[in-house]
Amino acid sequence: MKIFYGWRMVGAAFGIQFLLAAFLTQAMGLYIAILSEEMGWSKTTLSGAAALQSVESAIIGPVLGWVMDRVGPQLMIRWGMVLFSAGLLLLSQVQSVGLFYASAILMAIGSSLGGYFPLSVALVHWFEKFRARALSLMSLGLATGGLAVPAMAWSMGHWGWRATSVGTGLIVLFVGLPLARIILRRPHDHGEHVDGIAPSRQHTEHADHPSAQAPDFTASQALRTRAFWMLALGHGLALLVVSAVNVHAISHMKEGLGYSVETASWVILVMTFCQVGGVLLGAAMGDRFEKRKVAALCMLAHALGLLCLTFAVAMPMLLGFALFHGFAWGLRGPFMQAIRADYFGRNAIGTILGISAAIIALGQIGGPMIAGMMADWMGNYQGGFTVLAVLSALGSLTFMMAHKPVR
Repeated sequence: MKIFYGWRMVGAAFGIQFLLAAFLTQAMGLYIAILSEEMGWSKTTLSGAAALQSVESAIIGPVLGWVMDRVGPQLMIRWGMVLFSAGLLLLSQVQSVGLFYASAILMAIGSSLGGYFPLSVALVHWFEKFRARALSLMSLGLATGGLAVPAMAWSMGHWGWRATSVGTGLIVLFVGLPLARIILRRPHDHGEHVDGIAPSRQHTEHADHPSAQAPDFTASQALRTRAFWMLALGHGLALLVVSAVNVHAISHMKEGLGYSVETASWVILVMTFCQVGGVLLGAAMGDRFEKRKVAALCMLAHALGLLCLTFAVAMPMLLGFALFHGFAWGLRGPFMQAIRADYFGRNAIGTILGISAAIIALGQIGGPMIAGMMADWMGNYQGGFTVLAVLSALGSLTFMMAHKPVR
């Protein structure tokens, strides 16, 4: 039996997401904890590098979306792997803040060109009936990348952070590029059909399940709906917590709670297993339940998890953080792109996601900066993390208000 090519793309997207998560998203906290001690740089300075990555996403996101709708993803993703590799190699040579920022910008551009946004757009064109499942399975790469955190911590302790950066840069180059070649533009360009279902069968199945047929909005029409802005705001508030945890959680456990980097990395590993569980549950239930309500519940779980991390007095509270935050991240994350495709259709989905990326980047910028600046000011992360937890809880309301628009 022939396997639908879209599932091969899901596998390749999984692999690319794993590389990005293992060597950047989840590893950034390790680099920051080590550089803060070795170089003596402030939390605000180090948070600035993470913020630069999000500023770059805000600037080029709408342009990437427009290009994706007209050119397709493959060339963009291949260039993304090359630039991401170059950023990791440059990171190994860092001696100054300026060079650290330059490496961060290179990695940011690479992860934008080859990461979650273009991969999601590619899969949205290949899947409709199984869209949430495909995006959830792709997001398993992002989740399982956290499984590499203890290995990354061991490598930095045994071989040094510079050698680790070189090694991971070469892995990205020699593994990421072949995976990028698997990602194609639209199914009908390659003799395939959406979901691998012939048009005659699609018509019959859509008649039985009319909700599967999404209206096709233009970008300007989508921008005039309340749903677009509520989804963007809710997504941005979620990333306040996610980005702050990725950048500062290990430093908080090391400096504020007295754990070693290795022990903190094991907490991140537990969080990752919970994230994987959330992704798998999303893959099973995502096309059956109302996604905005699930996302609203996840926002409350993000807030509870961050409060457990903030005021932890023993390991059980850290495990509570890992459970609530990891599960919420894994379950909610893939729904963010799936719900937009459900609401607005495929025709202009690249542009719509690109404009959304520019808005939600404010959350990616704000999370690490709020936590970092308040930590420098107060001497610990408790104040900054508490503010972010409250904002996350309020974010549940925005998803509840994001009703499906009618064109």
